[in-house]
Amino acid sequence: MSTKSKVLLVDDDESLLKLLTIRLLANNYEVSTANCASDALSELQQQHFDVLLTDLRMDDIDGMQLAEQVQQLYPTMPVVMMTAHGSIPDAVKATKQGVFAFLTKPIDKDELIDTLAKAVRLHGHSQGQQSNHHGIVTRSATMHHLLEQVRMVGAADVNVLISGASGTGKELLAKAVHENSNVSDGPFVAINCGAVPAELLESQLFGHKKGAFTGATTDHVGLFSQAEGGTLFLDEIGDMPLNLQVKLLRVLQEKTIRPVGHSEEIPVNVRVVSATHKDLPTAISENTFREDLYYRLNVVNLRLPALNERREDISLLAHYFCEQIAARQEQAVKRFSDDAMDLLLRHDWPGNIRQLQNVVEQVVALSPSELISAKQVALALQCEMESSTPIALNEAKKQFEREYLIRVLKMVDGNVAQAAKLAKRNRSDFYKLIKKHDIDAEQFAPSASK
Repeated sequence: MSTKSKVLLVDDDESLLKLLTIRLLANNYEVSTANCASDALSELQQQHFDVLLTDLRMDDIDGMQLAEQVQQLYPTMPVVMMTAHGSIPDAVKATKQGVFAFLTKPIDKDELIDTLAKAVRLHGHSQGQQSNHHGIVTRSATMHHLLEQVRMVGAADVNVLISGASGTGKELLAKAVHENSNVSDGPFVAINCGAVPAELLESQLFGHKKGAFTGATTDHVGLFSQAEGGTLFLDEIGDMPLNLQVKLLRVLQEKTIRPVGHSEEIPVNVRVVSATHKDLPTAISENTFREDLYYRLNVVNLRLPALNERREDISLLAHYFCEQIAARQEQAVKRFSDDAMDLLLRHDWPGNIRQLQNVVEQVVALSPSELISAKQVALALQCEMESSTPIALNEAKKQFEREYLIRVLKMVDGNVAQAAKLAKRNRSDFYKLIKKHDIDAEQFAPSASK
């Protein structure tokens, strides 16, 4: 595939079209031309371009109207405006409407080439068509190849292991596998194995029978049963305790489960997709992960790249998050200044897409105008770096304790006495704990969800 940037050149002056085409070809651009806005829109529907270079004054639809339509259809495509009638009001209006740059005829060759180069750098040179597959927004060739693998493996009835750093979107990719599978009409059920206390995980996965243990006042349907006829996504599978790994391996081999306290095997028809940020071969060598389970789960491996390996997606994702926020809050879509986008593009993003989303949420919330400045982005990135440092041990213990109490209460439908027994604490101590963490046990009662 060509690595040249693609420019769509629009002007009703044939001689200027020819002159600019020669200049752009000489500077290693691929060029398509249109002599009116309607032809330009037709070209945009047929192929992807990296930059739109258009005249302001045209007979059918002027450049500003064309830019508005392009921004609605292709929101991340930079638009460079040319005019022989350059004026401050035109330039101000164009900038407010999101036009990337405003050039005055006669076009200076060096200024044109510099402007196009900057537009491609800030908005990402595309190796393929922009796309949104099941919430995965990308124009990265690596990601398009990965999504092609998802389409191929989706129809095959095999277990899939997704590997990738935290925040890269492993659950979204798992959903894409599900949506491309022959069980796409069935449920998609997800659990983070590292977020559930080890003593509760077995019951969460396989269910339990009433009376199976102290506090089990009702039968509990596990996630395998809830995912019947669909897909069960086991996130952070590398954090699963060894004793449960043995039981999971048996389930995958026998296609049956045995709820805690149950004497009979129950058949299940569930596709398993798992994910991890850990190096499982290393975990196997350290005897913290079973080799036989690894090979059972890892029939097909899909590796998600880190965000800094797909930098061409940064501007696309940033705009996508801005659009989501605007739709949620019913407000105008905010956009980044060129300097602000440059900061986003140069950042390493150790927290990947999740970190980018946090930064966008912050700057959109704090920006007083529709144009987000570089200063606001710099402050948000600084805050993210500070918040990514490890929290104090006492604070971590508090967070874990609160999450543990909530999970126990959920298991017993908010019955505090039964939850206290399950946690092996006396009732009065347990009441003090939930009060300390400002937890309302009644919200977990069955009647609360009706």
